[in-house]
Amino acid sequence: MTSTPSVLNRILIGLLGVKLLAVGILLVLLASVPAVGNWWHAWSGGAWNGMNQAFNSTRFPGRPESWLWIVVAIALVILIGLMVAWIAQQGKGRSNLLVAEFDPGAVPGDVRISGGVAEQALKHALAERPDLAGATVATYDVQGSPALKIKLQPRQGVAPHLLGAEVVALVAALDTVVGKQTPVLIHIGAGARTRFSRAERVR
Repeated sequence: MTSTPSVLNRILIGLLGVKLLAVGILLVLLASVPAVGNWWHAWSGGAWNGMNQAFNSTRFPGRPESWLWIVVAIALVILIGLMVAWIAQQGKGRSNLLVAEFDPGAVPGDVRISGGVAEQALKHALAERPDLAGATVATYDVQGSPALKIKLQPRQGVAPHLLGAEVVALVAALDTVVGKQTPVLIHIGAGARTRFSRAERVR
C-alpha cells in the first residue's frame, strides 16, 4: 500500500551484502594466506602509484591542484543527493486523514476525520483479544483515497479465517460510526513473537 521502492531496496541491500561478503572473504584470505597478502601489497602499491600519476597529470596549469578533486567532489554531491532522494521515498503513502467530505447542511463546511480515530479505535478493540500476539493499524493514501491496513499476529492454534471475519465485523462497525465505507487490507502473518508467545488460559 505504500510507494516505497521495495524492488530497488532489495537490489541495493543485495549489492551491499555481496560487497560486505567480498570484503570479509578478502580480509580472511589476507590474514590466513601469505600469497594473497603479497598480491595485495603489490596491487595496492601499483594502484596508489597510478592514482598519484593521474592526479599529477591533471593539474591546473601553473598550480599544484588537480581538477580530479573537483570531479570527485561533484560525484560525492550527486551521490548524497541520490541517497537523500532514496531515503525520502521510504514509507511514503501514509496518511493522517480518513474522511474528508463536504456537508451542505445548515452550516455548510468540510467534515474531516483523522486516521488516528480509526487506528486508536481498532487498536483498542484488538488489544483485549487473548488470541492475538500483536496488532497494528495504519492509514494510507491509495490513489487519492484513504485506506486502512490492519496487520495481525495471531497466536498458535488460532483459525485465520475466523479471526479475519471478526476483524471485518469490527471494520463494518467502524464504517457505521464514521458514515463511510473505507477500503481495508487485513494482513494475517506469523513471526518469532507469534511462535514463542504463550496463549493465555482462562480458569
